Amino acid sequence: MKLGQATIKDIARELNVSSSTVSRALKDYPGISFETKKKVKDLAEKLNYRPNAIALSLRKSKSFTIGVIIPEVVHFFFSTVISGIEEVAFKNGYNVILCQTNEKLEREINCVETMLSNQIDGLLVSYSKETTDFSHFINLIDMEIPVVFFDRIPNIKNAVNVTVNDFSGGYQATKHLIDQGYRRIAHLAGPSNLAISKKRKEGYLAALSDSGISIDENLIVECPSANEKESFEICLRLFKDPINRPDAIFAHHDIVAAGAMMAIKSLGLRIPEDIGVVGFSNWQFASMIDPPLTSVLQPGIQIGEKATKILLEMIQNKDINHQEISNVVLDTELLIRKSSVKNY
Repeated sequence: MKLGQATIKDIARELNVSSSTVSRALKDYPGISFETKKKVKDLAEKLNYRPNAIALSLRKSKSFTIGVIIPEVVHFFFSTVISGIEEVAFKNGYNVILCQTNEKLEREINCVETMLSNQIDGLLVSYSKETTDFSHFINLIDMEIPVVFFDRIPNIKNAVNVTVNDFSGGYQATKHLIDQGYRRIAHLAGPSNLAISKKRKEGYLAALSDSGISIDENLIVECPSANEKESFEICLRLFKDPINRPDAIFAHHDIVAAGAMMAIKSLGLRIPEDIGVVGFSNWQFASMIDPPLTSVLQPGIQIGEKATKILLEMIQNKDINHQEISNVVLDTELLIRKSSVKNY
């Protein structure tokens, strides 16, 4: 570690205590023993620790600006979330700064720096598919900057999250296909490092198990890029064997489902007579394509509204108990359309 670059997190790691303990010791908070304060201050001096000037200014005054970091603006779900965020923010006198990462970790880290330079009061985040190390967000939390994650839940202790019941959505989608008489249901899964992908897959597996249908791992294929070209090519391979081909597809979101439908049609198969298809998120185009796509509705506007209300509460009340609001889960709804109903 270079002198002059030490953080609260570094001091906490060296002394095997929590970051909050280090922060309180440096500020002479009551409840921290004299011995602990001395150890923390001595090590801070040795490492040439200096408080972050931007973080200090944030604690002393408000900019009435919140930041939002999302993977893609063009993603229909995220655009609806932004609508919810802006509605609540503007009603409460806050401005919104928006950054998109294009699913890149490097850009995400740059977005965090941009937010800090603009002296935001708090941050709403849906992190990129590349992100597995959350240290840049943990540093913000250590600096006592309020952060609320939405849709994608990070592996951060006591993080505040707002998401939907992805397990239930995956279960509903798969159970609906089973109820329609489909049995060889393939799952085009999302990136395995995302909790939402895992939960949707778990819902799919649970629905099969509850219906007494054996799991065929060959029917579970990850779509890491999550675009229609990728799912088109995957489905061509899945349907190559006419004897063991799937008779239905549950895709982890609607773009992937659309690619699957293109592949099915290119092979001369009919939807839903030969193959049933269900997507996830209810993108705007879902009701407009032929046949209209059955999809699990994610309430994007409500997610944005709820996440923003929680963030503003955290900004206004620094002593709020994060455990009470740590994981807010909203319900999904299955919107049934022609793509999955055999006798529509």
